[in-house]
Formats: sequence, structure tokens, C-alpha cells
Amino acid sequence: MPELPEVEVTRRGLLPHLEGSRIAGVAVRHRGLRWPVPEELEACLPGRVIRRIERRGKYLLLECVHEADRAGGGQVETDAGNEAGWLLIHLGMTGTLRVWHEPPAPGTHDHVDLLLHDTAGRPLTLRFRDPRRFGAVLWTTLPEALLPTHPLLRNLGIEPFDPAFDGDWLYRHTRGRSAAIKTVLLSGDIVVGVGNIYCSESLFRAGIRPTTAAGRLSRPRCDRLAAAVRETLALAIERGGSTLRDFVGSDGASGYFQLDCLVYDRAGRPCRHCATPIRQIVQGQRSTFYCPQCQR
Repeated sequence: MPELPEVEVTRRGLLPHLEGSRIAGVAVRHRGLRWPVPEELEACLPGRVIRRIERRGKYLLLECVHEADRAGGGQVETDAGNEAGWLLIHLGMTGTLRVWHEPPAPGTHDHVDLLLHDTAGRPLTLRFRDPRRFGAVLWTTLPEALLPTHPLLRNLGIEPFDPAFDGDWLYRHTRGRSAAIKTVLLSGDIVVGVGNIYCSESLFRAGIRPTTAAGRLSRPRCDRLAAAVRETLALAIERGGSTLRDFVGSDGASGYFQLDCLVYDRAGRPCRHCATPIRQIVQGQRSTFYCPQCQR
């Protein structure tokens, strides 16, 4: 499943192609994704310009504005059907976004195309592919200040690269939590983006047993864990994310963070630090990997 690093890699790959491009049309072949693709998409997007591409957790947010609003600072149109808006895209478990100058014929799992003209006027296609259809392509006209209130965004925790996310934040928000720290991190209500792979890796780097009750972590251990989360996610983004099944970037390239994993998917193999065999357990129906010697 694409996690925060994979989504951020996708966002960065789309930026040079999509920012400033004009939407000429939309082709929806299958509306039955996790949530139905809105019926109004084909009518409200053509003629708009993609001004920005942002990310919140695992959601990509494409700001789509009218030509008069693209430079910013002007009065944004608010007449019905003319509002500036945001395309919300979630990759689900198997979704990908690819940019094509000459797209191949759409396949069975190619559900939505944005037909664009880039800043040089050349045709461009952004194609959303999702074999398992757990992803989403949605539309909202909420102004930016109210985006955090969107039903899909309002319960998300802090971004891991937000300066406010540190050991103190983690310590304060884990008090009274009796669930295992790995389960708490995966929930995403304290900090977003620490998916299963990156959770095991972060806890190893911090020297914390994944079964430890979140509320029992001391402040120094929270300091180490917050730093390990940022380090792990930053490295994963640098490596292009993890490609275990379906994920590829917007250019079709695979990520290779999994080659750097210290514990994930290494059950029975020697720890890279102490040579103790890595153990595998199941927490919340997800596999957890840890070193019993390095993680206390």
C-alpha cells in the first residue's frame, strides 16, 4: 500500500509536469472506486489550471483554479460551478498516477484520465490506475482555510515533518494510551504517514520494542522516536519509496527503500547491528519485525 513516502514521491514527480497546466478534459471510465468519482467532475474541471499540488497525509491535493485566479492575489470566483477547488486523490492499496505525453490505450484498471496541456501547450495525460479500486478521486470547493475540516482530513494527526512534531508532542499525545506504541503510530491520529514498514523501521532506530505501551514511553524515548520517524521517512522519500507490490512513481520508476530496511521482512535473519535473529509477530493483523536485543 502506498504510504506517505510513496505519496510524497508521487507529488514531487508530478510537480514539474502538472503545475501550471490547463485541464482540457476528463475521461472517467469507472466511477466505482472507494467513493464514487463525482458526476460533476467532467463538467467542472475543464478550463481550470492546476496551480499547486499539496499533500496531507496520504492524500494528494491538486488546487484547480480558473485562469483569472491562477496568479493568486485576485478575487477568487464564487459563483455556483465557478469556485476554485481541490481535487483530492488517494492511491488506496494499489493506485498509481502516471504522466504521459503519448499515453498507451487505457487498460482495464485505468479508471480516470485528466487531459491536460502543459505550460508549453503540449498535450499531457495524467492517468489514475487502481486494480483493486480502493483509491479515490474526489472534488471539493472548500477554501484552503477550511480544508482541514473535510471529512477525510479532519481526524489526521500532525505531519511528521511539521516543526511542531517532536518528542514533546509525542510524549503529550501518548499519555494514557495503553495500546502498543506500534498500534498507536499506525492509527494516524497522533502523527500521519508512519505506515507498517516505516513503523517497524522507526521503532528499531529508536531502540523501542513495538509491544511497549505507548503511555509508558519516557520523554527521552519519545525524543528518540520522533527523530527516528523523521529520519526513516526522509530516507524512504530519498530512495523513492518502497516497492513491494504495485507502487511506482509518476514516471514509472520503482522505489528501493526496502533494500535499506533494517528489520522489516527480515524475520530469522541476523540483525544488522548485533546479529541477533530478527523476530516477526502480528499486531492488529499487520506483521511487525524487531530485534529482541536492540529493542527493549
